[in-house]
Amino acid sequence: MEKQYSNLTEFYPYYLTEHQDAVSRRLHFIGTGLFLSIMAAGFYTGRYNLLWYAPLAGYGFAWVGHFFFEKNKPATFKYPLLSLVSDFIMFWHILTGQLPEQMRQAKQKILNT
Repeated sequence: MEKQYSNLTEFYPYYLTEHQDAVSRRLHFIGTGLFLSIMAAGFYTGRYNLLWYAPLAGYGFAWVGHFFFEKNKPATFKYPLLSLVSDFIMFWHILTGQLPEQMRQAKQKILNT
């Protein structure tokens, strides 16, 4: 039986273990960066029609990573909100150099459950 996740603390380690491939993580990073950039540009310039492109960029890059590199199904399909929040956390961890340690801890947590 597959484990069910109801909170971010439990979900995030699982989320990280679903992102083992470095290319996939890079694609997630690019997609999230584009998402944030498009959102900022749309609001800053008042060109709100740009906002429609933000999720396309974010999910497009992430899903390419999952389907072609990870060879798994995105967690977004089952846990949309937890996955979205986790993607921003992973983006921050990549940006700040914390991801290797977070990945190590996630693997350890998953092994111990």
